[in-house]
Amino acid sequence: MTHKLTRAPAHRSFLIQTVFRADAQTPGEGVRGILIRGAVALAACLPLSAQAHKQFLVPSETVLSASGWITVDAAVSNDLFYFNHQPMRLDNLKIIGPDGAPVDAINPNTGTFRSTFDVNLATPGTYKLVLVNDALMATYETESGERRRWRGTADTFKSEVPSNAKNLKVSQLQGRVETFVTSGKPNDTALKPNGAGLELVPVTHPNDLVAGEPVSFRFTLDGKPAAHLKVSVVPGASRYRNKQNEMELATDKDGKLNITWPEAGMYWLQASLEDERAAKPATSRRASYVATFEVLPP
Repeated sequence: MTHKLTRAPAHRSFLIQTVFRADAQTPGEGVRGILIRGAVALAACLPLSAQAHKQFLVPSETVLSASGWITVDAAVSNDLFYFNHQPMRLDNLKIIGPDGAPVDAINPNTGTFRSTFDVNLATPGTYKLVLVNDALMATYETESGERRRWRGTADTFKSEVPSNAKNLKVSQLQGRVETFVTSGKPNDTALKPNGAGLELVPVTHPNDLVAGEPVSFRFTLDGKPAAHLKVSVVPGASRYRNKQNEMELATDKDGKLNITWPEAGMYWLQASLEDERAAKPATSRRASYVATFEVLPP
């Protein structure tokens, strides 16, 4: 069965022009300084989801009536879901099949603005596609007082960061970027969490989303309920809107999130938090979660 999505009316794109008064210049600041101050002030007025580049995985289809192929785009972009910044790397890509077994990505390719790969949905059921990141970031000073930044993994930390580094600060960056696809009858084997970092555990199946109908997801952090977690949901095609139309939501004490989709289309969901439960040698952690969902018309 083929689903035909309704299209929202397009809006005109727009430019924001900021005018700076010459008499507002700080002595010795120069034009460049004025522009920087203006950019910072403008960014402060925007919500986080509007300021940050957005990571996403977007499949060519999310629901197939029978076995077949899909193509998936992976990108970091200013607009949902357009390719205008940089590709996501596929090094940490995992595809989990309906039986829980790994599935190969076919024809992987990384271009200037996006990465792409194909998936053969040979087995009926639900697939989870996920890019997993678990990295360390450090700042430190050398013996000579030079400040340096480093990014890598726990395996490379000891060999790449000097043991005598001064003012060493290490953070763990733990993130997941996911999407879901179903061929034939859906199931939930691939949807089971692994208990590490911030994860979404579907209550409503992620490929059974309909505009106007409430759905529920549950968020966990290291396998435990992520209570009172702030979650942002943004509809796609933001390039053609004057506003993000962002829904700002939060989980309850049990980590449960309720959403009612206002209209059909593709949606981007994001949540993140910071805590001190980091893996050594890190002392702090930033855990994030991103997913792309398709919502069908009633």
